[in-house]
Amino acid sequence: MVIFRKTALLKKHLSGLREQGKIGFVPTMGALHEGHLQLIRTSGEDNALTLCSIFVNPTQFNDPQDFQKYPITVESDIQKLESAGCNILFLPSVEEIYPGGPDNGKHYDLGHLEQVLEGSFRPGHFQGVCRVVDILLSITEPDVLYLGQKDYQQCLVIQKMIALTGKPTLLRICDTVRESDGLAMSSRNMRLTPDQRSIAPLIHQVLNGARRSIKAGDLRPYQNKAMEDLRNGGFKPDYFEFAHADSLELIQHWNGTDPLVALVAAFLGDVRLIDNMILN
Repeated sequence: MVIFRKTALLKKHLSGLREQGKIGFVPTMGALHEGHLQLIRTSGEDNALTLCSIFVNPTQFNDPQDFQKYPITVESDIQKLESAGCNILFLPSVEEIYPGGPDNGKHYDLGHLEQVLEGSFRPGHFQGVCRVVDILLSITEPDVLYLGQKDYQQCLVIQKMIALTGKPTLLRICDTVRESDGLAMSSRNMRLTPDQRSIAPLIHQVLNGARRSIKAGDLRPYQNKAMEDLRNGGFKPDYFEFAHADSLELIQHWNGTDPLVALVAAFLGDVRLIDNMILN
């Protein structure tokens, strides 16, 4: 695996490799887990070359303390990427990504997608996500971009950003990778205490409960039960919502046929976990 820290050197290197075949790209913020590595392996199966980036993006943290607490594990990340078959790692500084500073950048017309759920609870978050992914795609020009379904709303946001900017990159959304007890793999999980880690799988159990019981009609009773179960289990939920799986329009009364996704965000202590499940 070749490591680059400078944009110019990476672009020069990639220009000499494109004739070898398609390039897959997996953007990350490090603290890699099996979910990230599965994206790397999937890209390796699909493409001639796989490129990964590790960059903790300051513009997507609406809470400065959350940014400060984000785990940095670069040495172990490099070992994991090598074992997963990654060919190239881009490891830029903040100055390399934002040479004019992180405070100034374009605005993306995301409409409804940044007004609900994570957009409501984390104002400005998706503008920061779009900005960094836009820059990274402009630098790397990959054929395929790989993201995990765990960040469901973010996947739809990035899909819209790609359409807005006219980039030719294809987005492939891969299934959420879970621990054996159902907890969605996340870099934030390493911040959980042992007691919190034992509680955390409840978030998946509540989603599964909704999937098994849901019927057409009023969805509010299912929503209320999910919120109550989370609170009783030790969580402090921000939301548990049902939405159209394609548009993310929130749904309170379901016709029984529209594609439906349940999405949840909840705190365990000071660690905020998110998850989702497509229900039909």
